[in-house]
Amino acid sequence: MSTIYPSQFLPFMASEIDPEYRTAKVAILPIPYEVTTSYRRGCVHGPLALLDASQQLECYDEELDRETGLAVGIYTQEPIANTRNGKKVSPLEMLKVTQETVEKLVNDGKFVIAIGGEHSITNGIVKADQQIYCDEQFTVIQIDAHGDLRYEYEGSIYNHACVMRRIIEMGLPTIQIGIRAICKEEANLIKEKSLKVFRAREIATQPDWMERVFASIPTQRVFLTIDLDGIDPTLIPGVGTPEPGGLNWYSLTAFLRRLFELHEVIGCDIMELAPISDSVVSEFTAAKLVYKLIGYQALAKSWY
Repeated sequence: MSTIYPSQFLPFMASEIDPEYRTAKVAILPIPYEVTTSYRRGCVHGPLALLDASQQLECYDEELDRETGLAVGIYTQEPIANTRNGKKVSPLEMLKVTQETVEKLVNDGKFVIAIGGEHSITNGIVKADQQIYCDEQFTVIQIDAHGDLRYEYEGSIYNHACVMRRIIEMGLPTIQIGIRAICKEEANLIKEKSLKVFRAREIATQPDWMERVFASIPTQRVFLTIDLDGIDPTLIPGVGTPEPGGLNWYSLTAFLRRLFELHEVIGCDIMELAPISDSVVSEFTAAKLVYKLIGYQALAKSWY
């Protein structure tokens, strides 16, 4: 059976929410970009599939006892184009366009949640925040199955497998959560730079892992990047490189809620959703995760 992906752009939860850009506090930024994927392809379809699935979400969040979207206002930006003059945009060009778009949204007072698309995109988002906050340091918290710390992969330093290496080169502190697949080069770098890595096997067996994560965050401001393969693939199988193990739903949401309570989250992204034919579980779960992030930010900022 052939795979059928949504081709129509639908704003996030358009069936429930119809905000104006001027009044919305949150901006969803779809980035359907895929060039350097090295295993299962399809994350170019992730953003539209997530937006399509979001039409089935309940506006009422039973955990927070709020109708988050109605209280906050969620604006969905038109997807960033992944071609120009009939050709695919290069990774470097995409990073520049992403940076410019995010800078505009943040300067307009929006809390930006980007949805991808391959993980390399995160470099452009983080660079935008770094420009906006200038010399004010923030920590990049990565939830991921993979280290993404290679210097280069398959001939490109902008490969999705190199995204965190580029962020470290920006001079930003990082914390990696859920890691369970790294190469020797990455293992050596972790030791050499004493990087803060909380592996999935440790999270599964050490009940105090959250406390240890929060104790290790060196700044009040944080940026959150979530590669969906950081979550157990029984919950989200639709990713480019699924790895057994990973965070379960309630551990993940408990951690995220506390993160927003204890720190100022300046932005988020959710990457690497690659829909599976005849299944909507991955995109629906990803859409619900986006809505949880919005709810936790609304609670932290007293937007209700």
